[in-house]
Amino acid sequence: MIVIMRMGASAEEIQSVVDRISGLGFRTHMSQGEERTIIGVIGDERPVNKDSLARMQGVERIVPILRPYKLASRDFQPHDTLIEINPLAKTGDYRGCTVGGKRLTIIAGPCAVESREQILETAQIVKEAGAHMLRGGAYKPRTSPYSFQGLGEDALVYLAEARQATGLPIVTEIMAPEQIPLLTKYADVLQIGTRNMQNYALLHAVGEAGFPVLLKRGMMCTIEELLMSAEYILSHGNRKVMLCERGIRTFETYTRNTLDINAVPVLKELTHLPVIVDPSHATGKWNLVSAVSRASVAAGADGLIVEVHPHPEKALSDGGQSLRSARFAEMMTQLRRVADAVGRTL
Repeated sequence: MIVIMRMGASAEEIQSVVDRISGLGFRTHMSQGEERTIIGVIGDERPVNKDSLARMQGVERIVPILRPYKLASRDFQPHDTLIEINPLAKTGDYRGCTVGGKRLTIIAGPCAVESREQILETAQIVKEAGAHMLRGGAYKPRTSPYSFQGLGEDALVYLAEARQATGLPIVTEIMAPEQIPLLTKYADVLQIGTRNMQNYALLHAVGEAGFPVLLKRGMMCTIEELLMSAEYILSHGNRKVMLCERGIRTFETYTRNTLDINAVPVLKELTHLPVIVDPSHATGKWNLVSAVSRASVAAGADGLIVEVHPHPEKALSDGGQSLRSARFAEMMTQLRRVADAVGRTL
């Protein structure tokens, strides 16, 4: 449930309500708007005497949140969450970016970091085309144990060098809780992949880390399950969560997955968290990526995460769904027109 304070409620009245809720064994989540303060009650509030809370000084009303995901719900926070991505390094010309709001965020780069030369070349390509962040896998969860598994910390070092050269914040995938100290040393956003969406130990750990998270939807998971996974992270106080629709597994075999384009407006209605679409994994085919990207922006996505590789035919991972530099630049030009048509900017 949420406690909505009256307009003009004093700081003492607000603190008194927070202390009362905390004294009952619950955590609170404060949202302070221009006119009113909203206090979220985190936990199983069924035993709480709601009438008693409603009679406290400064309280306007008590509103139950019926959805199982409380903190992710628009019932709790009506306005969109904006996430500031501030690169970790303290020197250099770093742009940073804000995810959410009117401006779209484009994350681009290779599926995997294969060499220093490859990631530096790709970083320059995507920066020149207008991307806002650089993606690249250091640790790769592959279906086959014999497939390329990533370069590990060497890849992180190369990504950091690419950030130094271009100013692009880094997005890379985390596989396990014990990787948090290492990855947060180098990266700016931790990506949780489809296979780990319900890895609850990992969700707890990134929640406690308080680091920006890009949470991908599980390939066979519902929208509600995605939001419940986000709730695990939010419940630890980490509000920097981005949701990613990357296609789900259906009976269709022509594409790698089936992009659930419905998920974009549904998520925008249900939650205040930014919604990113991954057209590369959704289609698995480079020639479909631009069309699906345009559709995603038109449907209301806050951004895209796209695979780009200077030489897809030589890629060690997902070359068939990666865009070459010229195609990515062309797609960015197309996206600017679509964004303008729906009241967004790139």
